[in-house]
Amino acid sequence: VQLVESGGGLVQAGGSLRLSCAASGFTRDDYAIGWFRQAPGKEREGVSCISDGHEYYADSVKGRFTISKDNAKNTVYLQMNSLKPEDTAVYYCAAGLIPSLMYSEFYDYWGQGTQVTVSS
Repeated sequence: VQLVESGGGLVQAGGSLRLSCAASGFTRDDYAIGWFRQAPGKEREGVSCISDGHEYYADSVKGRFTISKDNAKNTVYLQMNSLKPEDTAVYYCAAGLIPSLMYSEFYDYWGQGTQVTVSS
């Protein structure tokens, strides 16, 4: 089982990025996929997750970020618009059977992370 994130980078405040999470090796298709982020000196926080067609967002990103899933490509995307400097963090995607933004312990598999830096 492998999750590979891509799409991070440096962007100015107000800009956009689209992160991708490519999944492989899964034997079932009902995993929830979540996006988490961790900024230096801060705890990891849930950003968004998608499960069984339902989308969940942290209040801090609601209205700016959109999560989507392409089943044919086994890829989950996180479209991030109106980025703010406080969005700067390493973003991780994770897979688990229980969708949650609060409990990262529910996720069994994690990617290596991709850096997002938003300059002011």
